Amino acid sequence: MAERYVLAVDQGTTSTRSIVFDRSGRMVAVRQREHRQWFPRPGWVEHDPMEVWANTQRTAAQALHDVAAAAGEVVALGIANQRETTVVWEKATGRPVTRAIVWQDTRTADLVTRLTARPDAGIVAERSGMDIAGYFAGPRLRWVLDHVPRARERAERGELLFGTMETWLVWNLTGGPDGGVHVTDVTNASRTSLMDVRTCAWDPDLLEFFGVPAALLPEIRPSVGQLGVATALSPAIPITGALGDQQAALFGQACFAPGEAKCTYGTGSFLLQNTGTELVRTRSGSISTVAYQLAGEPVHYALEGSVAVAGALVQWLRDGLGLIGTAPEVETLARTVADNGGCYVVPAFSGLLAPHWRGEARGMVAGLTSYVTKGHLARAVLEATGWQTRDVVRAMAADSGLRLPALRVDGGMTTNNLLMQFVADVLDVPVVRPMVGETVSLGAAYAAGLAVGLWADVEALRRNWHRSAQWSPVPARAAQLSAEYPTWERAVALSIAWGAPYP
Repeated sequence: MAERYVLAVDQGTTSTRSIVFDRSGRMVAVRQREHRQWFPRPGWVEHDPMEVWANTQRTAAQALHDVAAAAGEVVALGIANQRETTVVWEKATGRPVTRAIVWQDTRTADLVTRLTARPDAGIVAERSGMDIAGYFAGPRLRWVLDHVPRARERAERGELLFGTMETWLVWNLTGGPDGGVHVTDVTNASRTSLMDVRTCAWDPDLLEFFGVPAALLPEIRPSVGQLGVATALSPAIPITGALGDQQAALFGQACFAPGEAKCTYGTGSFLLQNTGTELVRTRSGSISTVAYQLAGEPVHYALEGSVAVAGALVQWLRDGLGLIGTAPEVETLARTVADNGGCYVVPAFSGLLAPHWRGEARGMVAGLTSYVTKGHLARAVLEATGWQTRDVVRAMAADSGLRLPALRVDGGMTTNNLLMQFVADVLDVPVVRPMVGETVSLGAAYAAGLAVGLWADVEALRRNWHRSAQWSPVPARAAQLSAEYPTWERAVALSIAWGAPYP
């Protein structure tokens, strides 16, 4: 009997990857292509949706060809995607009306300020679970309607479609202008600020608040279940899973019980904690969001803490300051000293996200003395990621009351042993890395395979999870860092005060 496989498309910020997994969660084939980053103005970040679609077709076809040689059958397709990136395109032709506005883009800052000042602004947090912020897709969609000629008029006539990247890809995979399915899943819909997080339906009052015509919007579906058939691939494959990338990582890390959490350490860092089927209202700066939904089952929720700068700070040390030649060298340099020498780096290059949400904050190096060397600075750079993780975990604990038993980690920075030990110490919980590092792609594959019976249930996925490394907290060091934490908080307060306008 031929082996059964699942194809996962991981549409990320810098590239698109197509990966085929077997039943044990092992990667059988991997193909990847980068796409161009467009920076037309300061703070603007764009992608070409047509290039992303072409790369998806190409990598998926190559991965399927690789598997065909192994006498296997690909039975399902799952998609994970960069979440808040916004695409608007013509229904009749499939042509985007403008390039995709990427989740990192800051062009909606003035719009967000105006919306936040409205007397009815509180409805956004109450219904969507998140405050008004340019980080989410709703303000980006409003920007397109306001600035692209005739976009609003055409949207109201039903000529245009909106979606995040998984919507764009599913529509094209299932036929595009010739009957393409216009859908999104609950996790991506929850990142728009347009969905009621309790009912998981588009909210008419939120649509009115943001000025978005309902005709633009895709149908909201569960994360695990039938979305369409990818007739653009050969052979055609059912699309049975879709998740925003960070929710996909939560799924791939088998965090299915309340309290279980994962953190992805990449350019930024994204920590999600499963809160079960209960929506936990945030009061401390984390985001109340959807974790996933299986067809026919209740929605599972999560608290999320998004940190804008993690690995990007190491890149700054390399490219901006020239203190290291490659990113891995930061650990070697940091190990030349025993501590940070009293130096703290707050990487608020474009403000601070969770749990502070202060767009005016600016980057800060605090505690400099003549004693501080480049080794201390390298150590402070790594520790900044750990301190920010503690900020997020502290906010989540205040909101949910859930104990964090351990933190499951993934992403490129998890190869840095010094950083992972610091995270374990600063949180005072074990930090665990899985055997399969591609947790975003694996989560998309798990969702798709679960829908077609390749795996019986989430417990089967939990049994698939295996540990490759663990860092346990050192009690004396954990106590020392707990006493040091207020110093970090003062540095953060300075970064916020520095960016505030003068009276």
